[in-house]
Amino acid sequence: MPDRLSARATLALVTDDFTELPHPARRAGDPDGPLAWQGYRASRARAADRTGEDESVVCGTARVEGTEAVLIAFEFGFLGGSLGERTGDRLQAAYTHARDHRLPVVALIATGGSRMQEGMVALAQLQRVARQSVLLREAGLAQLAVLRDPTTGGGWATLGAGADVVLALPGAQVGFAGSRVRPADADPAAYTAEAQVAAGAADAVVHPEELRRTLGRWLRLLTGPSAEPAPPPRPLGATGLPASGWEAVLRARSPQRPRAHHYLDAYFTERVTIGGDRCGGTDGGMLCGFGAHAGRTVAYAAQTGTATRPAGYRTAARLIRLADRLGIPVLTLVDTPGAANDAEAERQGAGAAIADVFGAVAAARTPVTTLVIGEGGSGGALALAAPGNTWATPDSYFSVIAPELATAILKRPPQEVRSTAGQLRLRPQDLAELGLARTSGRLFPGTGDRHP
Repeated sequence: MPDRLSARATLALVTDDFTELPHPARRAGDPDGPLAWQGYRASRARAADRTGEDESVVCGTARVEGTEAVLIAFEFGFLGGSLGERTGDRLQAAYTHARDHRLPVVALIATGGSRMQEGMVALAQLQRVARQSVLLREAGLAQLAVLRDPTTGGGWATLGAGADVVLALPGAQVGFAGSRVRPADADPAAYTAEAQVAAGAADAVVHPEELRRTLGRWLRLLTGPSAEPAPPPRPLGATGLPASGWEAVLRARSPQRPRAHHYLDAYFTERVTIGGDRCGGTDGGMLCGFGAHAGRTVAYAAQTGTATRPAGYRTAARLIRLADRLGIPVLTLVDTPGAANDAEAERQGAGAAIADVFGAVAAARTPVTTLVIGEGGSGGALALAAPGNTWATPDSYFSVIAPELATAILKRPPQEVRSTAGQLRLRPQDLAELGLARTSGRLFPGTGDRHP
């Protein structure tokens, strides 16, 4: 079991200038709470003596690596960090302060769930928290969560899993079911921070000594909106245009061609990644996150040359919607032979996942820029492409389908694959002539400028 730091000690990990917010006033009621639970007042008094706190959360403001935020830290030593009616009061006040002062929220969570001594009154606080989270989201402000040990029950299902970015301390117990209520034969390894990251429910495990720097980077990048489109990256590979359609295909499939990570490393001075679709899946073939380019934040969703799986599309849609809500421009890098089409991909909802990305791009109010850096295979590639702002490198192609599959669909003999590639007009210069891609002398030497 990881060491359980107090709320104040956790706050000291990430900031030096924490200022606690005033506690909301509440009318006097039954000293043993809304259910008149015998001994509840005495339990609270013992918890206060033990921890030095008078509630299970400490809320205030601070700068994390230079970015001001509202911080919410749970005190697990106070009745297991449980949520009660007064906890809800403090959380609502913290979110209201964040909205009024245009600040992001960071929740440092350690909770066992709702407080038994307050019954349904305690459980109903989750609805209050959910409402505050929605209001902050509608205000275009970011929410980050750090999962400490333990993070279970309604605290995980609202403040934790409902955050835009979910980080976790190593070894923390994380799950909706706490250790005392889950099935006796349940695998405890499934209820860990590491398991939640592997399942796509959390973005990363962060060691305590790295937490301040990591949170600071996230906050810096998520609080830098920009109305300007992201400029397309410069091509890193071939400079001359392909002479034939088949040559374009071979260039795009070459193992020596620059890949997504090369472009991301060259484009960004720093970046952070999100991981997982929040539906139980991850796809290493889709890289998503936020980075700094030319002094401003750009979100990115980049295919890595593999067949993209449903979890990859859902993660990209999550990224695009988050960037849109925060007013951050998006860069997408297209490089896939197509969407994964195996039986498991169908069971995981391939069609719906691709539709989700099409919808996210179509609905985005923030500008989206696309660069095709390799294979552009059918709808699985087009889903990430920005209409009217798609560019293509000289070692890429974009096609209604791979030429081999087009040949098969048209019932042509295999030896006609090369000629079919030419007929498909899939080269970068073909796409420009068809009005489907943008060109400039910078990207296409000798071609001049062309805009669809």
